[in-house]
Amino acid sequence: MKSKKPLTDKELEEFEENRDIGAELLESVRQMKAGKGRIVMSPVISARKKSGLSQAEFAKLLGVSVRTLQEWEQGRRKPSGAAKKLIEIAVRHPDVLKEIAM
Repeated sequence: MKSKKPLTDKELEEFEENRDIGAELLESVRQMKAGKGRIVMSPVISARKKSGLSQAEFAKLLGVSVRTLQEWEQGRRKPSGAAKKLIEIAVRHPDVLKEIAM
């Protein structure tokens, strides 16, 4: 499989000028309705949802601010160290985190 090289500034500008965002959104909706779309969920969101905890509860359990947790969930930052391990545990054994949170 051939990898794509990044677009030059000029190519990117031309691409953006010729886009029909409305048509792209409509096509995306059609694909989702047809079951062709897929949802990609961050491991952090998955772990929190499996644990049944709110963002505030999960953040407190991990010892971070809600804002930091949101940054992780939205992919703008990545957890490291102990938080990363706790998230891995939450994915595999969500009941353990529920027990600790109580």
